[in-house]
Amino acid sequence: MKIAVFGATGRVGSRVVNKATEENIEVNALVRDRARAQEMIPNAHLIEGNAKNPEDVEATIQGCDIVFSGLGTDKTTTLSQAVRAMIQSMNKYKVDRIITIGTAGILNSRVEEGSYRFQTSESKRRQTFAAEEHLFVFGALTGSNLSWTILCPTYLPDGEAAGRIRHEVNYLPVDGKKITVGDTAQFAFEEIKESRFPRSRVGLSE
Repeated sequence: MKIAVFGATGRVGSRVVNKATEENIEVNALVRDRARAQEMIPNAHLIEGNAKNPEDVEATIQGCDIVFSGLGTDKTTTLSQAVRAMIQSMNKYKVDRIITIGTAGILNSRVEEGSYRFQTSESKRRQTFAAEEHLFVFGALTGSNLSWTILCPTYLPDGEAAGRIRHEVNYLPVDGKKITVGDTAQFAFEEIKESRFPRSRVGLSE
C-alpha cells in the first residue's frame, strides 16, 4: 500500500503519516515547508508544493493506492479547491479510495430532520465558513464514483490515543463532547487499512 497524504504536518495528519511509516507503509506527503516536515514526518516521501495547485496534487497522488486528507479550512478555500484537484487526479490514475477528516457540523441533526448539525442548535459555533467548506467536500465526494469516508470528530483537543472511541454513521454519538487528536488519528489509520465505512460520514467522540 502507498498513501498520498494532504495536511501531513497537521495535528491528525502527522500522526497518521507516522503510524503508516512505522508499519513500513509508503507515504507521499504534500507539504509547504520541507524543513519543518522533515522534522515532523521524517520517513515520508516529501513533495513540496501547495494543495491548491492541481499539478502538485497530481504529483502526490500518482503511484499511490489510497488518499488521506487531514486538510483543515484555515479560513480559506484551500480545502474546497484541493478536493476538486484530488478527485480529478484520482480519476486520472484510477485511485478509488479517499479518507478525509471533516467536522461534526456536517453530520445529520438529531433535533431537526433534514438539517446538518451546523445549521441547528446542536452546533455551538456561530461561524459556519469551515462547516460549509467541509460540506462542499461531502457534496463533491458524494457526486463522484469514489469510495470515500469522511471522519467527523467533535471538539478535538490535543492528546494521545486512549482507546475511548465511539462512532456512529451519519450522526454524532449521543452526548459526544470531544475526542482526542490521538484517538482520531488511530481511527483514521484503521479506516485506511480496513475500509469499514465506504461512502459514509462517521461521527466520532469518546
